[in-house]
Amino acid sequence: MARLLIQSEGFGNRAIELAMGVNRVGRDSDCEICLDHDTISSLHCELALTDNGVYLHDCNSTNGTFLNGEPALEAWLDAGQILKIGDVELLVESTTVTIAIPKIEVEAPKAPVILENGLNACSQHPEIQATFACTHCTETMCNRCVRVMRRQGGQPLYLCRVCSHKCERIGPVEVKKKKGFFGMLQDTVRLHFKHPRGD
Repeated sequence: MARLLIQSEGFGNRAIELAMGVNRVGRDSDCEICLDHDTISSLHCELALTDNGVYLHDCNSTNGTFLNGEPALEAWLDAGQILKIGDVELLVESTTVTIAIPKIEVEAPKAPVILENGLNACSQHPEIQATFACTHCTETMCNRCVRVMRRQGGQPLYLCRVCSHKCERIGPVEVKKKKGFFGMLQDTVRLHFKHPRGD
């Protein structure tokens, strides 16, 4: 991480590590880097740590900001330079950004349980045939495990209980036999001639 070392007396060789983004430097205690010195303004300058390095911006300070002895209103910092804020000198030790990406352990999917009839079983109820499978994590579920989202005026949406992605039906699906013309006609006639009292 980008790091500055205070070389002026009275600071005990204090090291300053910059955080990503804008680091305000000044005498005010609200600043991310508070330097209590008479020659430093309440908000003296800003040190912005970016992917490209450290960028210095002077905030109209009273006693100025200097880089290697030269006045600097705005500048990119390099390692080894001397940054002077008021009368306080700092050595620029590093301007690099270190981003630690945590290692995420991904659990391997469990092998599907196969029933005696050769069909997949529910991962939570191995004795029950799975009727749904997740399109994302491949979790297999029975009707009890799958989450159902009712949609107004449309087909229900089946969601995975693990990752909440869409599920699809698997295995044999019971198909209702369609009624023929005479079957529908029989239902219609029965409805029209049914007694009002239900007798």
